[in-house]
Amino acid sequence: MAKIRILVLTSSTGGGHDARAQAFAEWCFELYRYDVDVRIEQMLEKSSRFYRGGVDLYNGIQRRLPWLHKGFYAVVEGLSILNRRTVTLGRGYYERVLREYRPHLVLSVHDCLNRGYFQLARRVLGPDNVRCATYCGEFSGGWGYSRNWVEPSVDLYFSRTPTASDFAVKLGLPPGRSRVRGHLMQPRAFLDGLNNEDRRHYREHRLGLRPDLFTVFLATGMNGANNHLELLPALLAHADRIQAIIVCGHDLAAYGDMIQWRAQHPEFSCFIDSCSDVMHQLMRASDAIVTRGGTTTCAKALHFRCPIVFNAFGGIMPQERLTVKFFRNSQAAELVQNAEQFRDLIERWLADRASYDRLRENFCRLRCEEDPTTLIDELVGLAQAAAGVKVSRLPLEPTNGSVRGF
Repeated sequence: MAKIRILVLTSSTGGGHDARAQAFAEWCFELYRYDVDVRIEQMLEKSSRFYRGGVDLYNGIQRRLPWLHKGFYAVVEGLSILNRRTVTLGRGYYERVLREYRPHLVLSVHDCLNRGYFQLARRVLGPDNVRCATYCGEFSGGWGYSRNWVEPSVDLYFSRTPTASDFAVKLGLPPGRSRVRGHLMQPRAFLDGLNNEDRRHYREHRLGLRPDLFTVFLATGMNGANNHLELLPALLAHADRIQAIIVCGHDLAAYGDMIQWRAQHPEFSCFIDSCSDVMHQLMRASDAIVTRGGTTTCAKALHFRCPIVFNAFGGIMPQERLTVKFFRNSQAAELVQNAEQFRDLIERWLADRASYDRLRENFCRLRCEEDPTTLIDELVGLAQAAAGVKVSRLPLEPTNGSVRGF
């Protein structure tokens, strides 16, 4: 019987929230084994048909019409009023989960699962029997940082950056409950080392690529939003100097298109995958990544020193603007809105390698060395306080590399 029970609230609007929920569960097992039980609930989808439809609409907008999300975002902000004191839609399912599981900690990793959810948890379980915490993955504040993230009664609120933390305080978070703890990523992202020689070997023997060519990673989120076919001609024109790593997410049609494209262009070296469980290794093997402003992908790219080219085809979603702003304000990322701009960027880098080197230097300055276990220990500590028990912490054993960075 587990001593500590932690309920993680998430939703599949994009892939980042679920990825952080999964990373937290994996860290708890890595450090505490069976003394900490983690239950992940996609609370929006499971609790309400209305919310389920909203999640599907969000993901459809992200794939096809990013500019349309401005209106959708404004509507979602209304939840800050609807759930000001308790959960309105989907309350029945959430209450059943609380009474059945009786968590010692409710951890939200999604903006729409804070306000009302913490108050209801205390009402159902008793204020002394449960603690509540939020991990917010935004990089900065402003338009796009949902007020739904901030429930002032939260016990602890974890932000990715000091800039984002300051904005949460501006929205009403008590400063004493704010913590800045960096990126919540899976243990293997910190524990699997890959030095320069390993990097060349990985390219050649694991990916079938040239070890010496400039490598561009054409990425996508789990939903498969991408513009690979529009970007590839710019790389193909320099097939003797550039190669690509390409992933397609859950979009099987896009994966099929990429396989066909490769067959038609045998002169271009590229590795293609659908959904990859080694994104961190693919980033390590790359010199630049083309991606939308998803916080999880961008955090990994920063950690693995892989400069970002933001894909702004079709516009930038409000929450993506927070990520783009964080990097662009420090001249640490590029942004392209169409294939011509991407072609010009590639040609500039090839003609003047120093321009790429300057970008990478600015990009790497934004990194922070962190001990990822600090966040996990603090969250488990909250649960221990509610449970009135103390669980044993296992020592961390890196496989190859250091927990604190590379």
